[in-house]
Amino acid sequence: MQLTETLAFDHDDRRDIYDYVERHGSVEPDRARRALDMEPRAFGHHVAILERDGVLKEADGELRIAYEDDAETAFQSEGVEVRIRRAREEDLTGLVGVIRESIGDGTYVDAETVADVVDHEEVLLRHNELESRVFFVATVDGEVVGWVHIDANETEKLDHTAELTVGVLAEYRGRSIGSELLARGIEWAADHGIEKIYNSLPATNDRGMEFLEDHGWETEAVRADHYRLDGDYVDEVMMATTV
Repeated sequence: MQLTETLAFDHDDRRDIYDYVERHGSVEPDRARRALDMEPRAFGHHVAILERDGVLKEADGELRIAYEDDAETAFQSEGVEVRIRRAREEDLTGLVGVIRESIGDGTYVDAETVADVVDHEEVLLRHNELESRVFFVATVDGEVVGWVHIDANETEKLDHTAELTVGVLAEYRGRSIGSELLARGIEWAADHGIEKIYNSLPATNDRGMEFLEDHGWETEAVRADHYRLDGDYVDEVMMATTV
């Protein structure tokens, strides 16, 4: 199933099962069945149909949304092989840690918010009537060193837009990893009908703004004194690019 595919169910119980799995990311079938108060035979029947239709899949004994996986890519940078792939639910804890470590100076508020939301929900990938959220990660020797996140708004008036955040651990910067992640995120957005991507940064985040400007992003607006960082009021710089 494509992450932005329109959701349609011909039975309320199948929608309930999907919604429960989507909210939890990965869940044991019996736990979902008991939570939804369904008889085992009926639950198994509905799950079988959802699996047949490519909506759910079972992996490692747990139900997950059957998102269509994107191809993994690799490139060499200063003698290091970097691989970029779609994030998986099992990446959650490590990815949240990477985001928080990457923004240790506190000047990337949107990324900090994304980390907080994902950590609270305990779900990486989302696809419902309100949003579609996807992450791609850069890995070195199997360890996550960077990310790009796209949060697409599914409401009719905003479904052509998406928020993007991107970052790389300090020790891996200067190797084009951020550029590759940004390109992967924009490519995904273009493939899924997104026309405009936006991100906001505190005016003190010179490095982040310069990075986006170098890749063709423009400042659309500035909101004065929008953030309060370490007791000081800081402007918000609202940046965007067309896809």
